[in-house]
Amino acid sequence: MSVLYLVATPIGNLEDLTFRAARLLAEVDLIVAEDTRQTKILLNKYGIKTPLTSYHKFNIKEKTDYLLALLQGGKTLALVSDSGMPLISDPGYELVCSAVVSGVTVVPVPGSSASLAALVVSGLPTDKFIFEGFLPKKPGKKRKVLEALKELEHSIIIYESPYRVLKTLIEVQNVLGERQVAVCRELTKKFEEIIRGKVGEVIEQIKDRRLKGEVVMVIEGLR
Repeated sequence: MSVLYLVATPIGNLEDLTFRAARLLAEVDLIVAEDTRQTKILLNKYGIKTPLTSYHKFNIKEKTDYLLALLQGGKTLALVSDSGMPLISDPGYELVCSAVVSGVTVVPVPGSSASLAALVVSGLPTDKFIFEGFLPKKPGKKRKVLEALKELEHSIIIYESPYRVLKTLIEVQNVLGERQVAVCRELTKKFEEIIRGKVGEVIEQIKDRRLKGEVVMVIEGLR
């Protein structure tokens, strides 16, 4: 029976791959990866020899039809992103949607998630939260999104480029005010860092620094 597995992969520390994920990645007919070079590093660590194919924003249209045909022909596939849960700010929605419409079984294989890891370590409320992914790059559009979040009581989780963190924090301060915030950098990796405090305090801590690596920001909701 054909199955499309949505397999979570480590967000940094390769030891975070689950036993189930490792077994399925070794058993499926094909692994569908955002970046095959990145996924190969993980597979090599666990001695997994399953064939790989790429699936990213530049080949979604033609690759979706190809992969769906494989599934309809009885193949089992595992979809992975570079890190974390597939589809979360990563490619995959079109394939999952097509598989569901076609009656193919789709199975989640949960594991690491940068957004949830940041939320639980942030020190901010976890009972209600909203995930916004990457904010728009253009200041006007970014401000518009933040304005829409201003009255929410939920903790707000966003992804951000390390090169735009300072500008985004300044915009958060201007629109949302002096809220508590946690800037989580390089989660699960060697140089993991969590910077917590009021927005202005965090701005002071990082304004003369050159941040590197993956960044997740968690912002306090309206109180």
